[in-house]
Amino acid sequence: MLQKNDVAPDFTLYATPDQKITLSEFKGKNVILAFYPADWSPVCSDQMALYNETLKFFKKYDAELFGISVDSKWCHLAFSQSRNLHFPLLADFEAKGEIAKQYGVYDDEEGECKRALFVINKEGIIEWSYLSPTAINPGADGILDALENLNTK
Repeated sequence: MLQKNDVAPDFTLYATPDQKITLSEFKGKNVILAFYPADWSPVCSDQMALYNETLKFFKKYDAELFGISVDSKWCHLAFSQSRNLHFPLLADFEAKGEIAKQYGVYDDEEGECKRALFVINKEGIIEWSYLSPTAINPGADGILDALENLNTK
């Protein structure tokens, strides 16, 4: 798993069925990447709902949030609409888990992303990362602490 001071690998992934997002386009902003196993699972649903409620706090630190799983862009669209999410879910679908593998958070045994968080600074360097047990929602405190630490540099 990538750690503090590693360069965040750039990527381009689908955010909607007809729109892609490229990480490098967000240089100059802090970025939060929340890798998670699967849309519709109970822990993932709770985690994404929590981040949806925490968005205003992330924005105070000039941070953009992206959820990433190996689910398809269509699955993400349905999940996002059903949960009324206000941040993009990115589809690491084809080649399956390619970006998760670059970040060191792909679970080969399960064929899905591990539950991992990354805070990337405005220069594209990882400032904080955390690997959570799959069955546990990591919450938002670690993300907020990392963003606060960025703010005090």
